Amino acid sequence: MCVFCKIVNGDIPSHKIYEDDDFIAILDIAQSTIGHALIITKKHYDNVFALPEETAGKLGALAVKLANHINGVLGAGNMNLLNNAGPLAGQTVNHFHLHLIPRYENDGMIIKFDNNKLTEAEFNDLRAKLEITKK
Repeated sequence: MCVFCKIVNGDIPSHKIYEDDDFIAILDIAQSTIGHALIITKKHYDNVFALPEETAGKLGALAVKLANHINGVLGAGNMNLLNNAGPLAGQTVNHFHLHLIPRYENDGMIIKFDNNKLTEAEFNDLRAKLEITKK
């Protein structure tokens, strides 16, 4: 049984801040910033690729609710929502979870999003490969 399944089952103690039929939210044991929380599915899914659409929809609504709550209580005003899906993306626990990381002025946390510079032609090629059109 994975560590998050043990937390969900109550076999490992956690600092739970929310629970419903589908999810629990706990404070991350490694606080990237003060208030860093995890939303964890109660049912075991290895990663986001395995989530049913219905569960993903509920997750989205819960993420908004908890992000607003955490920011309201802690006064952060900014938030990163982050999911690492697979080992190359940094996933270390193979049970779906979403990080909610409040952001504060001068918190020292760095997330970089500018590794690849594409030309307009490269953007157009990539968009053509990835575009989903309504049917």
